[in-house]
Amino acid sequence: MKYCLSLLFTVVSLLAQESSSYNELHRPQFHFTPAKNWMNDPNGMVYYEGEYHLFYQFNPFGNKWGHMSWGHAVSNDLVHWEHLPLALEEENNVMIFSGCAVIDWRNTSGFGNDGKPPMIAIYTGHHTDKKRQDQRLAYSTDKGRTWTKYANNPVIDIEYADFRDPKVFWHEPSSQWVMIVTLSSEKKLRLYGSPDLKDWTKLSDFGPHGSTKGVWECPDLFPLPVEGTDASKWVIILNIGGGAPAGGSGCQYFVGDFDGKTFTLHEPSQPKHQPAFIPKGEVFADFENRFGAWKVEGEAFGTAPATGAVNCQQTVAGFEGNAFANSFHGGDKTIGKLTSPEFEITRNAISFLIGGGAHHTNTCINLLVDGAVVRTAKGNEDEQLDWQSWAVPYLKGRKAHIEILDRWTEGWGHINVDQIIFSDKPATPAMTPALWADYGRDFYAAVSWSDIPRTDGRRIWLGWMSNWQYAQEVPTSPWRSAMTVPRTLSLRQVDGAYRLLQKPAKELTKIRGKGNALENSSGKAASELIGSLDTELLDIELTLDATKVTEIYLSKPDSGTAMIKVDPVGGELGFYRSQFGETGFSSHFPGVHLAPLRAMDGKVTLRLLIDRSSIEIFANEGESVITDLFFTKPGAMEIDFGDGTIDRFAAYPLERIWK
Repeated sequence: MKYCLSLLFTVVSLLAQESSSYNELHRPQFHFTPAKNWMNDPNGMVYYEGEYHLFYQFNPFGNKWGHMSWGHAVSNDLVHWEHLPLALEEENNVMIFSGCAVIDWRNTSGFGNDGKPPMIAIYTGHHTDKKRQDQRLAYSTDKGRTWTKYANNPVIDIEYADFRDPKVFWHEPSSQWVMIVTLSSEKKLRLYGSPDLKDWTKLSDFGPHGSTKGVWECPDLFPLPVEGTDASKWVIILNIGGGAPAGGSGCQYFVGDFDGKTFTLHEPSQPKHQPAFIPKGEVFADFENRFGAWKVEGEAFGTAPATGAVNCQQTVAGFEGNAFANSFHGGDKTIGKLTSPEFEITRNAISFLIGGGAHHTNTCINLLVDGAVVRTAKGNEDEQLDWQSWAVPYLKGRKAHIEILDRWTEGWGHINVDQIIFSDKPATPAMTPALWADYGRDFYAAVSWSDIPRTDGRRIWLGWMSNWQYAQEVPTSPWRSAMTVPRTLSLRQVDGAYRLLQKPAKELTKIRGKGNALENSSGKAASELIGSLDTELLDIELTLDATKVTEIYLSKPDSGTAMIKVDPVGGELGFYRSQFGETGFSSHFPGVHLAPLRAMDGKVTLRLLIDRSSIEIFANEGESVITDLFFTKPGAMEIDFGDGTIDRFAAYPLERIWK
């Protein structure tokens, strides 16, 4: 029976790699995708004998999450990929969750033969018949083409439900294998040591630190060189299932030192907690007297607020009292609206506490002038209320209303609002002390390749290019999900702290077609150059004056417009995708995604990698990065660089990697 099941998975896997043109609507053309079916986290990334191996979470039976197994592909250049049969399949009520692979050069495991080291996969076994996750081994002696699961699995079992995603490396100074793995729901990382990959001893725990809003997943631990020096520091990579800057899942990191047992944070590199700023001003609504003169429509807003979020609200805001506008009356299925009395805008800012659903236009608070929505904000998929603000100086003297709206009847189908304040300065939320690798909506589960030769010297990683808030709903078929381009990592010292740098792997230049470069050109000349390339696959480099704000508009036929805003004056880089292509498949998808941005010697550099359905923006050599999806109609990309001057500009068409 076991043989028949294994054969079935192999046949299904092979079929899943056939019958694809790799040219379907929205299919990425220079990013890795499976031919068919669902893919998520990259796994088991290892280099051996000229091949980069990419394993990944894969469903052999459909294009939504399920039946987690390891798909497999190899590349000799990090650009062109060859699909291989399924590597590790779900069986005996155990799914194959995320993990890693290493080359056991010393044959410490004893799995090697004929003097050749084995390739070892270390992965999480997720039990479907009980709440249990444990760590397991499989090994290959034929360059990853076939695999044998270790007979004495699991190698670590602490009888825990959320214990997953091991990353393993050989630590030469302590002569041992080291594993970093998550205790996901506890927001902790655990370090283990082993002489042979089979017997493991606990070394230490790390956390909670940084962002703890979402579950902790997919860790990594490695040293990185510090730019311009001979020094290096250790970095922990930690992907989180919610609470990232752009919303939903994301990737944070920590910089420090590792002695073979304990990871110690480099304190100057860790952002300090910034408390919320609450301005003095006129309290327009605090809902202490319930809804007062506000007009109530629908059933969602009851006469008494829901309980459960009150303590969180008091912790964040510092206000006493337990009344606030909450549309959970009757549960998520009820809908309704609160409308304020008319008022005149007399101050520069309107601030408020908000939490609950993050559904665009459906669980939100709106500012209306002359019946039109001029400002809006949505919740954060958290019962904890946090500060948001609208800048409204140009609306002074105008008559307005505020409405609190709930039109969503499924998960997070409610909105929480309190303490609406008119003031001269906006409120600011408490800042989560976290460092983020990517500020876009579509970068998750990033981990690095193991065993890249020392003669190469690079640390290279990639991430899953999606977000758990809508990953299963994106309008692609017969596949779902792509990986980012491979990126090379290093550290840079900024004001006494260490910050991660990401640069597209140099191998990507192999697929550049004939391009053009301009010096001190006008935005119009740059736009015309893009038009002459007549392609939707682009690699663009530009250098801008940091004393000016630049707005770059991207458009495609019948697909609307997206904007890249480069604002070093305000310290912000943004990508605006709400009006670009298809967005209605999920209320989570539209949005504005912002990253910090600073001037460097009076300039800002950008590199834009634009595929058929994605953009990766690298500012200042990857000091700030935004990765975002979009789903537009076919056609060449048109880019308007505005009327300003571009110090340096270069653009190249990119070739399809799928033939």
